[in-house]
Amino acid sequence: MPLALLERYQVIVYLLAIAVGLSFGAVYHVPDAFDALLWPLLAALLYATFSQIPLIRLAAAFRDRNFFAAALMGNFVCLPLGVAILLWLVPDDPALRLGVGLVLLVPCTDWFITFSQLGGGDARHAIAFAPLSLLLQLMLLPFYLGWLVGSDSALDVALGDSFQAFALVILVPLGLAFLTQRWAAAGRHSERSAERAKWLARLGWLPVPLLGVVVGIIALTQVSTVLEAVTQLPRLALVFGLFLLGAGLLARGLAWLFRLPVAQGRVLAFSLGTRNSFVVLPIALALPAGFEMAVIVVVFQSLVELLGMVGYLYWVPKKLFPNP
Repeated sequence: MPLALLERYQVIVYLLAIAVGLSFGAVYHVPDAFDALLWPLLAALLYATFSQIPLIRLAAAFRDRNFFAAALMGNFVCLPLGVAILLWLVPDDPALRLGVGLVLLVPCTDWFITFSQLGGGDARHAIAFAPLSLLLQLMLLPFYLGWLVGSDSALDVALGDSFQAFALVILVPLGLAFLTQRWAAAGRHSERSAERAKWLARLGWLPVPLLGVVVGIIALTQVSTVLEAVTQLPRLALVFGLFLLGAGLLARGLAWLFRLPVAQGRVLAFSLGTRNSFVVLPIALALPAGFEMAVIVVVFQSLVELLGMVGYLYWVPKKLFPNP
């Protein structure tokens, strides 16, 4: 199976994994060891994902100032304001509100590149923006959450503990991915350069199956939480659907404001519409008892988003940014 085909239909992999996990979790007793499996799997998932982001080419992200000004304004100024408005539609439950804030505040850095290419966007701009986006979201997420959640909430303590796990499970794979890319680039003019490039490319096959295993284990170990969340899912689907709609319209407005060509406008739309769900998943998983619902929110958003991308693949190139 070509990698592009696997990425295009990855939502089917995740839905099957969730269905299998819920089925087994409802029938059989789940050992506690399955929870411990999540952390090494998440680390491997993030390492494989980060290895596909051109971390060593961060300087390239500043070449097209108009596009990157629009992408930065949209992702890190306009959308956080939009998330603050959407939180009014979320029930007054700390775990739900935290889950929605976590997942909607961080722009995607991996599959938005694939969807940008499938939607007729300029993939070079998507690739160049990914490392800059990742760097900024890691720096800004604590400030955004403090602004949205507030400083007098019990969530402060929970977030302080979870960011320790965040540092270990995200920053270590990020550093290893950077070193891997440096290793592959160092062999560019040697006899082993082709071999190193192939090895790096093979890592691109891992994120989809690894994420499938991760969401399957979450479904397996969180059956009771999923059942509790069923009544909230329609409201969350509305919030995430409105986010996708608003992100597309925002991309159209920013593309007009910054006078972006069609191909760049399409990339901007997919950048604003997609979120980095499994990068914040370790934070949600590290939250203490009582915040399990945040994990379900993060996983559910990724499924809504992937289904929404099917609509985006028609809406963005045909309606928002048609060919002249």
